[in-house]
Amino acid sequence: MTDEVRKQILAIRASGVTNMFDVPRVQYEAYVRGFHELLGYLNSNKAEYSRFIMTGEYTKQE
Repeated sequence: MTDEVRKQILAIRASGVTNMFDVPRVQYEAYVRGFHELLGYLNSNKAEYSRFIMTGEYTKQE
């Protein structure tokens, strides 16, 4: 997960607009906000995303 993706996830979480486990709604919010990096990430990394939401742990990528 890149720092940009992490920041985008945290921005949606901070807004309180959705349950972060509702991935389709998170994808919608990412689309509305122009978070294209997050949209791409969620398409292929749902397990890592879920782990981050539950534990705050992630593998940092450049």
